[in-house]
Amino acid sequence: MIAARTFGVTGLALCLSTSLGAQSAIRRELVWGGDAEGGAPFVEADPANPSRVRGFDVEVAERIARGLGRRAARFVQVQWSSIDQSVERGDFTLGLSGVEDTPVRRARHAVTIPYFEFREVLAVRPGDAGRIHGLDDLRGRRVATLGATIAYDLLVAARDSMGLIALSYDDDVHPYADLIAGRVDAVLLDHIIAQRALRRGGGTGFVILAQPVALAHYVGVFARADSLLRDSVDAVLRGAMRDGSLEQIFRRWDVWDQSQGTLFERAVRANAAPAGTAAASHALAYLPSLARAAGVTALVSMLSMLLAVIVGLALASARVYGPGCIRVATTVYVEVIRGTPLLLQLFVIYYGLAGVVRLPAFLAAILALGLNYAAYEAEIYRGALEAVPRSQLEAARTLGLSELQILRLVRGPQALRFALAPMTNDFVALLKDSALVSVITVVELTKQTAIYATNVGSWVVPGLLCAAVYLAMSLPLARLARRLERRWRPAT
Repeated sequence: MIAARTFGVTGLALCLSTSLGAQSAIRRELVWGGDAEGGAPFVEADPANPSRVRGFDVEVAERIARGLGRRAARFVQVQWSSIDQSVERGDFTLGLSGVEDTPVRRARHAVTIPYFEFREVLAVRPGDAGRIHGLDDLRGRRVATLGATIAYDLLVAARDSMGLIALSYDDDVHPYADLIAGRVDAVLLDHIIAQRALRRGGGTGFVILAQPVALAHYVGVFARADSLLRDSVDAVLRGAMRDGSLEQIFRRWDVWDQSQGTLFERAVRANAAPAGTAAASHALAYLPSLARAAGVTALVSMLSMLLAVIVGLALASARVYGPGCIRVATTVYVEVIRGTPLLLQLFVIYYGLAGVVRLPAFLAAILALGLNYAAYEAEIYRGALEAVPRSQLEAARTLGLSELQILRLVRGPQALRFALAPMTNDFVALLKDSALVSVITVVELTKQTAIYATNVGSWVVPGLLCAAVYLAMSLPLARLARRLERRWRPAT
């Protein structure tokens, strides 16, 4: 019995020792999240070893880990717009990657002191550099930026007060490509991103205006419950500012300028910045934007479905009534369109055809959705036409009716009954697939919801609002279809 007790105590001690040892090993490692897709100089895959990342935010994370006495800093890949939500979920401890300092972020999370100051700058084509000096000169013009950023908020405010057209992109590459191509008149983004894009293009294609539109800062973000750890990181950052190690990091990545020195002096002298106070009702503030975006979604969906119905009817008629060569051509079209992703078709129509014709984003969205769904509609209509019993068609021909009269009086009305339910399903599906058009700068309901969710740091309320709007648009359509089905149902 004594031996058993001794063994039990020893085993318990060993288990506790192992558990504490594992926890200690975890504590010695700083797990941080960022987006390597954002690229240099923030975070990028090391060309010499793609399994590793490099960038000034990578070195800042390593400096923080050393200051905290951690063994290492381990990187976790996360989409930039999801950093706030992921840090609250516990996917990692610290979020870095050009994370912007905003009042909403400070209200919802534990945010570090600013460690880098950036300028929101305008990029324009060389021919416009003498005429455009700021946002005031862009009334009625198209200005692009990255969605869910301070720059986007600035453009939205300018849109309401100055009447410029704000375009939101999912990346920071295509805005400058569209600027060079003439699709937009200016791009507003961080000066680091603008300078990187200029170097990528060989220093030509656009110019960066010297006068900044606004100043802002990059910060690290922790979960709300990690405020004590945040305070320790603030102390590490101030120490790195004092001993020059942070300056050395920025100089290595060629992003140091005098404004950083001024920022460091203020940070070292001052206490941690007080947390901002968020507005009590962000949902109410975003309702007008969500309503406008819902209108865009509804309009794109209806026009795309109209195009899909017209083209689908033509394709189905060609497959049923056309000669052999026409049937082969329409079959190839249907199979190619159904066999390739809609997202790829959007990129081909908007970006791939830019050298031939520069379609507006709204028109490109309607064409891509309409031509894609036309292939599915064609199969629905073909199946519905072929579902009409051949005996009825032969009887109509015996009565001397022409093929056009048979289609109008016999085959068409019955085929419509067969096609109504799948047509309704396609329209509901198209309504949801319209969310993909945000990749070509059309700000529809889902894109506006994503911007809202990123700004408030949560998907709960924005997601519920978005779902409610989609249901409000789709449920009446489904109810109308069921009513028509009951009305047109053949008598038994």
